[in-house]
Amino acid sequence: MFALIWGAVRTRTAQVLTVLALTTIATAVAAAGPWFGYASITRASAANVADAPAEQRIVSVRQIADTRGDPQAALDQLASAVRGRLPLAPPDPITGAVLPLTVNLGGETATMAIATRDDFCGHVRLAGRCPDQPSQVAVSDASAQQLGLDAGDTLVMRATPSSEPITVEIVARYTLTDPSGVYWSNPLFEAESGLEPAFTPLATFQARQLWEPTLSYDLQVPDTLIRGDGGYRLGAVLRDADARLAVDDLRLVNLTGPLLDTIARNRAEIRLGVAVAMAQILVLAWFAIGLAGRYTGRDRRGDAALLKLRGSTRGGMLRLAWGQHLVPLSAGAVLGLPLGWLLARLLAGPVGTAADREAALLLSLAAAGAVLAGGLLVLAAVEGLVLRLPVVALLRQTGAGRGDWRAGLADLLLLAVAVAAVYQARSSAPDSGLALVAPALVALAVALLLARLLGRVADRGGGAAVRTGRLRLGLTAVQVSRQPGSDRVFALLVVAVALFATTLGAWRADGTAREERSESSLGAARVLGVETANRTSLQRAVRQADPGGTKAMAAVVDPTLLAVDTSRLAAVTGLRLPIPAATADPLPRVTGGRVTARLRYDGVAPSALALVLQNDATGAPVTVSFGTLARGEQTRSAPVPGCTAEPGCRVVRWQLTTPPDANGRSSPAAPGSAVTVRGLTQTGPDAVVLDAARLGDIAHWRPGTAGAALDIAARDGALRLAVDDNNAELPSVGVQVYAVDTPLPLPVVLAGPTPQQWQLAEPSITTLGGSPVPVRVVGTVPVLPVLGRAGVLADLEATRLIAADANPAGRFQVWLAPGAGEGTVDALRRAGLVISSDDSAGRRADRLGEQAPAAVARFALLAGGAALLLAAATVAVAGAVDRRTRLDQLRALRVQGLADRVAVVTAYAGPAVLIGAGLVTGLIAAAVAVPLARAALPGFTDGWDVLPPPYPLGVASLALAGLLALAVLGLTAWLSVLPLVRGLRFRELGR
Repeated sequence: MFALIWGAVRTRTAQVLTVLALTTIATAVAAAGPWFGYASITRASAANVADAPAEQRIVSVRQIADTRGDPQAALDQLASAVRGRLPLAPPDPITGAVLPLTVNLGGETATMAIATRDDFCGHVRLAGRCPDQPSQVAVSDASAQQLGLDAGDTLVMRATPSSEPITVEIVARYTLTDPSGVYWSNPLFEAESGLEPAFTPLATFQARQLWEPTLSYDLQVPDTLIRGDGGYRLGAVLRDADARLAVDDLRLVNLTGPLLDTIARNRAEIRLGVAVAMAQILVLAWFAIGLAGRYTGRDRRGDAALLKLRGSTRGGMLRLAWGQHLVPLSAGAVLGLPLGWLLARLLAGPVGTAADREAALLLSLAAAGAVLAGGLLVLAAVEGLVLRLPVVALLRQTGAGRGDWRAGLADLLLLAVAVAAVYQARSSAPDSGLALVAPALVALAVALLLARLLGRVADRGGGAAVRTGRLRLGLTAVQVSRQPGSDRVFALLVVAVALFATTLGAWRADGTAREERSESSLGAARVLGVETANRTSLQRAVRQADPGGTKAMAAVVDPTLLAVDTSRLAAVTGLRLPIPAATADPLPRVTGGRVTARLRYDGVAPSALALVLQNDATGAPVTVSFGTLARGEQTRSAPVPGCTAEPGCRVVRWQLTTPPDANGRSSPAAPGSAVTVRGLTQTGPDAVVLDAARLGDIAHWRPGTAGAALDIAARDGALRLAVDDNNAELPSVGVQVYAVDTPLPLPVVLAGPTPQQWQLAEPSITTLGGSPVPVRVVGTVPVLPVLGRAGVLADLEATRLIAADANPAGRFQVWLAPGAGEGTVDALRRAGLVISSDDSAGRRADRLGEQAPAAVARFALLAGGAALLLAAATVAVAGAVDRRTRLDQLRALRVQGLADRVAVVTAYAGPAVLIGAGLVTGLIAAAVAVPLARAALPGFTDGWDVLPPPYPLGVASLALAGLLALAVLGLTAWLSVLPLVRGLRFRELGR
């Protein structure tokens, strides 16, 4: 038996090689699936962890403790409790303590915490020395500017306005070196609604006023545990730990939940997507192998008839036929296994852990076994149908009919399945069951219907064309009509082309979606995160580094407001939004070393007047105090530090308060107090700052926007500030009158629906300081860069003028144009900016390429390409098997007078028509299947859905898929027909 099998294999080399190629292609894709899936899951999880905010990669245990003057012992006790109840064992936990206190800020009370944290000085840049003694502190640059203090000054802090004060010495100013890193991810050590914390050594907390801080113990969770390598379940571990810690009144703050959910969704989507692609390619492979067996079975019909005449049993004949198939099938499986591993390695990289590698190997072996077993079963069924025929039928050279009722019933069942898949895809469950393969089933339904139509048209049209003398058309149609199995080859071509087109379209659409998301979420082609003291220094540095305004733009981002330098927005990003820049008539700048005010005070209770300026270069506030006022007309003079250098200081506001007490605190002036300012001049150089025209123009002045504001009147060349008697009845009394440097309400561009609070009150924003800022909407857009579908965009110059010395929180950024190079980055550094991060839209798109949708699209495209190769191999085997019969037929026709040119054209036209019809129908089927099944691009696994996803099959993708499919199938058909044409021409030469 073995000798017979081996002889049959050697005799029919072409057929054996075809089955070998089909099996190798199918096994390679099937075996690549597990390796690709595990590697992609590892890469996606690593990308999720790397892109996640730092707070999602730590867990924090907190406790409000009574240290009784021994903070070190309290921290040690907390650490011991955590180590016994939280089994994560990461290296280097970060401990700290924080206590909110209050300080005096411009006559008002502001919140400012005092804090300590392990290795604080190693994570900041210090202007001064590291605080290492009790009662020494380092304050942030922003806090120092707002407080008007620097190294060497003292700061008085209180738990409550009436509690015992604690006085600390400022020894340094600090700026964070990595504000988005893990070290600074605990919000306890950030400024929430007040000033940024003052950091001090742990020994400072021995003071009685600081005995009840909040202690924290922060752990950075190792990436391997977050990813879940080796089946580790971090969520369950943390839930159990939380229950154990709660027994000792310890609170576990765990923000890893969103990150763990994203990783879990990535894992599930990759597994499902790879499994669906593998299932589709297996079905197509079995179908192609069955077709190959049917075609090559014609050569074995004579062998079967001879064996029947010699008395062989059906089982023996089946073993002989099976043995001929087992050799190429087994060889293809053996070749496909390493090829699949190599493909997965090229597409997704190596599989990480040993456990995953073992699982991937076992699953790839199972997939190869499925190809082999399914192929054998299909071929056994094909051979079984042949062996049932009598000897006369086996020896008949002409083919049987086009099909029987069984083929029609199978087609009808497949059509029913396709209809069910479309219904499920268009119902409430588009991502489950048959809906996952609905486009492929729709393409199959189209292929089956048109395959039968093609056969009928070829039958009728071929005969009519021959009778009317159109030999080329007629012989081509007859060739398609009489070739057994051509309808199944056509169906395979249609499904393969449609599958390739849809996967290519989805892959290209995924790339477009990643690019659009990256550009929208980042804002520009490249964005630098920078550190500087305030908005003023940020904008000045960017304009100094890029005076032309075409390469760099300053931006400040907070959760609801995007402030950008609108004069550069179009040049840097290409966005053209209807937002005007700040255009108000500014007041003259103070450039002298001393100012003199002419004024009149009316009031019984003592009051103090101050003028707040802001340095236009550094943004530093400068408070000029005119002291306690006497009744009546008077002239007050005061020094002005830090304003003599260009461009000087701008006038921010006047302040009317009570005289400061012994602790430097003041309060709103008493009702009935009023100050009339008649002029403001400077010396060194001498100049008029505020003349009668500006003081008497109400357009230059405004009161506060919250509480009971000061009454102001600008007339007769003077500005009057007064405290109304009614103010005493209100809880919040204003003390400030602001200079108007920018129009109000502030013009903004709104994204998304109008905020609900704007429907009941005047539109305003509260992120530019303590008071709400009125706004007016000058334009609406569906989406804003960075903010997405909810938020407002305003001019950075206008917001910095309004915020003045408030220095509200926000991320300072520099947006770079596509053509900006490293020279611009170096210029920004020379201008004084510290670059803390550097990101680009291209890098973001690459990172998103590691997530599940992109990974599934890559593997699906691999499967689509494999489907196209399976169809090409089937076309090749069909041409190879019928080559001798067609050659004999064409030679006979030439003897009867058929022209050589017509014979050659007919030889090419048969496969060309079949492939052309299959290609066009496949593209049409893909174009119909996608909208019919409501196929959509999968969303990002982290839930980002700001922009609508691109259509998964555009015209460009269809055209590209058609060209590639034409190249592959056309080349295959040409190579398969070439021996036939050579045979015709050889006959001509030898005649």
